[in-house]
Amino acid sequence: MQGIQRKVVYVGLYEGIAILVTSIGLGALSGAGAGKSTALAVASSVIAVLWNLAFNTLFEAWEARQAVRGRSVARRIAHAIGFEGGLAAILVPLFAWWLDVGLWQAFLFDAALLLFFLVYTFAFNWCFDRVFGLPASAAGGAQPA
Repeated sequence: MQGIQRKVVYVGLYEGIAILVTSIGLGALSGAGAGKSTALAVASSVIAVLWNLAFNTLFEAWEARQAVRGRSVARRIAHAIGFEGGLAAILVPLFAWWLDVGLWQAFLFDAALLLFFLVYTFAFNWCFDRVFGLPASAAGGAQPA
């Protein structure tokens, strides 16, 4: 499976599983009910997808103006910090408001989710590639970026 079909299946599965696990995790961490936790998980997922589109568009526009091409470790670190920092700036106030907790507690919820998503993303990508095969960009003679 390649192209847009692969991307749609990937995002659908990734976010569906993420919403399920995040709902359970937020409910357990915050003591909020299943409905409140699920609504927050869905809202967080939608925000993360939209932020991903916006941030990557901006990052790639910035990247296109750079004299040095390619994605060095430093550039990848800057990308990760920029993405996660921006997402936290959006989600922490949302968590605080939705769960009626302080910003510090909301930040801790967000940090727990960040750690979960670090492991989850690695495991999901590995499993997805095993089930659906590698994308064309990673298969055969393609050079890693």
